[in-house]
Amino acid sequence: MKKIHFIGIGGIGISAIARLLKAEGKYVSGSDIQNSSICDDLKKYGVKIFIGHSENNIEKGTDLVIYNLAISNNNVELKNAKKIGIIIINYPQALGLFFNNKNGIAVCGTHGKSTTTAMVGLLLDDAEFDPSIVVGSIVPRYNSNFKVGKSQYFVAEACEYRRSFLNLKPKIIILNNIELDHTDCYINLDDLENAFNEFIENLSDDGILICNGNDTNIKNLISKIKLSHPELKIICFGQSDENDLRIYDISLEAGISKYKALYLGKDLGEFSIRVPGLFNIYNSLAAISLGIVLNIPIETIQGSLANFSGIWRRFEIKGNYKKSLVISDYAHHPTAVKATIEAAKIFYPDRRIFAVFQPHQYDRVKKLYNSFLDCFSNADIVIINEIFSVVGREKDQNLSSFQIVEDIIKKESNLVDKVFYAKDLDHVRKIIDEKVQEEDILLFMTAGNMYKIADEITTK
Repeated sequence: MKKIHFIGIGGIGISAIARLLKAEGKYVSGSDIQNSSICDDLKKYGVKIFIGHSENNIEKGTDLVIYNLAISNNNVELKNAKKIGIIIINYPQALGLFFNNKNGIAVCGTHGKSTTTAMVGLLLDDAEFDPSIVVGSIVPRYNSNFKVGKSQYFVAEACEYRRSFLNLKPKIIILNNIELDHTDCYINLDDLENAFNEFIENLSDDGILICNGNDTNIKNLISKIKLSHPELKIICFGQSDENDLRIYDISLEAGISKYKALYLGKDLGEFSIRVPGLFNIYNSLAAISLGIVLNIPIETIQGSLANFSGIWRRFEIKGNYKKSLVISDYAHHPTAVKATIEAAKIFYPDRRIFAVFQPHQYDRVKKLYNSFLDCFSNADIVIINEIFSVVGREKDQNLSSFQIVEDIIKKESNLVDKVFYAKDLDHVRKIIDEKVQEEDILLFMTAGNMYKIADEITTK
């Protein structure tokens, strides 16, 4: 197949496949509902981009159409491709075509997938394994969300949305955590856990599961797996004594996190990372565990993690605005929002945390509503933008962030006169300009479009 068209090409995951195929010398085109920095980068890479969907976007001679899972069955391009008889696959299926013929390392879990995938991929790169990498963010070393390697190793972020990770057949699975999310496609936590269990079933007979041994939901899952697959090799990491890789002497300081590690009782020495929060320490433990499995020298692992500086929209330092420090983050689940604010407080202990949050998807906000009310107690001032509606995934939009703000004020007395509702992005910008102070940490958290404000105010 020489001519391939993508529908919804602006997605961070699917765009990596477009780049991979372009690197193989294929003719690649794609469309998206709106322009974005990802689309602009694809244009520079030689991909033909159409803004807006039209049946005419599928050019004559197209052999294959790959579509984003967010694309509706009623999409005009998808319907036209079916009518013409072009082969059609979705993004997870396309990723599987690349991944499943390799020594695949799949990184999954509710939180931390992108950061852990980047840490793992960079570690293998530093150890001269020359892996291929697909990650749901931009890795600064590659200025890209993908890297084409020449070895048999392939590191990929494996997303649980609509059970898409079931298309991957990995040799090694890294499982960070399990917590209810994607509530539009999972009925409850049991349904989500069953999906992860199905994914682990995809491991080969000699496969390895590396997982967070301190996550309650993972513990429950492991108990079931050990009964059904007693032969499966499982490596657990965490803080408690029963873990194979155990950490102690944790120090969360301004600008750096340090800890010491033991593997099966053997002292591995001290590790440090320059990205904040206990959650990032746990992300790094996944990388250490994999390094041990692959016999990478401990000194190489220590050096790789010490040099890790983060990825796009994951506690990404953008620059300054009115003498405040602007940070852009992807946090959108209440657990991630709370942890990101706490991490900022620890990393910058003497500065005011100005949290700017855009809730993402009505269904998620409704089903996790009470948890969202508890996110912001460590912030000094908060703006909550109106809920970002996800095209094709919303059924009931009968809720407003205004209600969230009112209920937070009722619950968190310390946030009275400190939490504000913003009806749109212009309103967000207006409140920032009114309230921001010198030395503030201006922390944007969004999986929607509010990150553009962080970009705009730091590029002028």
